Amino acid sequence: MAEALWTEEIQERIKDLAGWTTDGRKVERSYSIPHIQGAAFIVHIAAIQDELGHHSDATLGYRTVRVSFSSSDLGGYVAEHDIELARRIEAAAAGHGAR
Repeated sequence: MAEALWTEEIQERIKDLAGWTTDGRKVERSYSIPHIQGAAFIVHIAAIQDELGHHSDATLGYRTVRVSFSSSDLGGYVAEHDIELARRIEAAAAGHGAR
């Protein structure tokens, strides 16, 4: 079973992921992206989530995509697989024109 990370551990793991933040209970990021490209990005995020077997909240706005997640199996805390999901989403972002 995954173990919850302390806030300082989360901050250390996301320090190289520009724009990602944590409050110790979740990791999140908002991207600036045109609407149609944002819709495609949301579909790509869903595919990554299915591949990892870990899902997040993803919201499509007019010119934004916002993702936020934690581990429900840990009572809403952040685990290493949350960080992996953030890394995978970040790696996909540029291909969609997300900033």
